[in-house]
Amino acid sequence: MGSALKGEERKYWDDWVNGRDRRAAEELVQRYMPLVSYHVQRLSATLPSSVPKDELISLGLLGLYDAIEKFDPSRDLKFDTYASFRIRGAILDGLRKEDWLPRSVRDKAKKIEEAAERLEQQYMRSVTAKEIAAELGMTEAEVQAAASDTFWSLWLPLGQGAAEDEDEPLAIRDDRALLPEEEAIKREMIDQLAEGIRRLNEKEQLVISLFYKEELTFTEIGSLLQLSTSRISQIHAKALWKLRRFLSGDS
Repeated sequence: MGSALKGEERKYWDDWVNGRDRRAAEELVQRYMPLVSYHVQRLSATLPSSVPKDELISLGLLGLYDAIEKFDPSRDLKFDTYASFRIRGAILDGLRKEDWLPRSVRDKAKKIEEAAERLEQQYMRSVTAKEIAAELGMTEAEVQAAASDTFWSLWLPLGQGAAEDEDEPLAIRDDRALLPEEEAIKREMIDQLAEGIRRLNEKEQLVISLFYKEELTFTEIGSLLQLSTSRISQIHAKALWKLRRFLSGDS
């Protein structure tokens, strides 16, 4: 067994790998269930409210089962790292196969885009969420929420959602590797996203980086920047709005 496993955990893995002991597998699932909860919490914070959390948990459990089935304890690799890769992958794969965005949200997003286009032609400049809200008789929060929901709808098919751990190479290859042309398209979209982020103001870039790369919560970011949690949420929503506009070619 690898040095990363110790004590009781090592025994469970011995029983599972050598004898496929179902009780040992159940113990391992219970031991690592918090990993599923962690990744569900991180992903659900950035997904439309229409995505059921129970569904995310079910998808995450499939990833955990897959990780336990395929993990090789003789390798000097932390199971937490390996399982995190599988859990996130299973959740995102499940989301790719389903359209979780309600028709009402799509209709609202279309109205917002049309209003934004009208106002931009009228003012000959980019318009704010507040101006769009006034045009449509909506609240600014509703406009920002619709922008956030549709942004993730656009990026879930190709994006990974949560940042991978860049400090610890996983040395794991997804069985469903992208074809060369798909990889080229993905790279181009990543480059476009990077360009969109560069167009954000300094505070928006910082919030995006702290939330998605450093994986801080809005409360933690607010404490760091000495701003309220609601203000961080507003900055985040506005940044996503700008990014979606840029990526859709509307800015």
